[in-house]
Amino acid sequence: MSATTAIVTGTPLPTRRDVDPNRRGVRDFFRRLPIRLLIAVLLIVEVYPILWMLLGSFKTQSEFLNEPFWALPQSWDIVNYIEVFTTGEFGKYIVNSVIAVFPSLAIILVFGTAAGFALEVMVWKGRGTVLLLFLAGIMVPAQMILLPLFTIYFRTNMTGTLWPLIITYVALGMPLTVFMMATFFRSVPREIFEASTLDGASIFRSFFSIGLPLVKNALFTIGLVQFFFLWNDLLIALTFTNSSDLRTIQVGLLNFTGEYGAVQYGPTFAAISVNVLGTLLIYVFLNQQVMKGLTAGSVKG
Repeated sequence: MSATTAIVTGTPLPTRRDVDPNRRGVRDFFRRLPIRLLIAVLLIVEVYPILWMLLGSFKTQSEFLNEPFWALPQSWDIVNYIEVFTTGEFGKYIVNSVIAVFPSLAIILVFGTAAGFALEVMVWKGRGTVLLLFLAGIMVPAQMILLPLFTIYFRTNMTGTLWPLIITYVALGMPLTVFMMATFFRSVPREIFEASTLDGASIFRSFFSIGLPLVKNALFTIGLVQFFFLWNDLLIALTFTNSSDLRTIQVGLLNFTGEYGAVQYGPTFAAISVNVLGTLLIYVFLNQQVMKGLTAGSVKG
């Protein structure tokens, strides 16, 4: 149909989509194919180790030693999981991790948020210098302070408790938390706090009633990051736990050995599965809050 005929008869000209929709769909498919392939590869890289770990938790020691690594377990018996919590005393390791991690995390979030509020919202002389000192704490490697800390804990008779872990976790987690919370408070308009002050709110009221609700999602994000760091710690826990009764999960995983130091692969994979799936469920539950927290400090206003 020519343009003149279309004008005379009032018939609209065929668009490009009306002419060949199938060809356009094929072109869009091939244009997006590299991105889809990349996503598929990343998904396989992430999912396959977890699937292999779960399948390995049902295998026996002989299957690990005599069968190919891709072979499926011959039976789906949960004997490895039972051995983890009976012979392996994995339940005690979980309790120790909870006692060491959650109080540390609570202290880090409470004092780190308060410090970030004081450094960014409150106006006082020297706050920039104090913030730089917290930033300097991020640059100190944890390996450098383990030996001096162990000496201090040994001389103060704290090596037989979980207090060295709690104190060290708080000291290492506080600088990053303070810096990130100060960044998130910087994205909150200052006029909100000025208006609350004019309305007669005290600094504590401004912090608890205004500051905390505005950075709630950021608090979830930082809390989850710090939780994974503390829960998965091996070096600090291995340094300061001097008895089997104080072992955390990561240190306890080193204890799944049999005669002559041979690794018991079935119970080890079962224990790792319990640990990984537990933390994975926590992340899935808090996923939306984390996504909101990651973008909360990117835009001001």
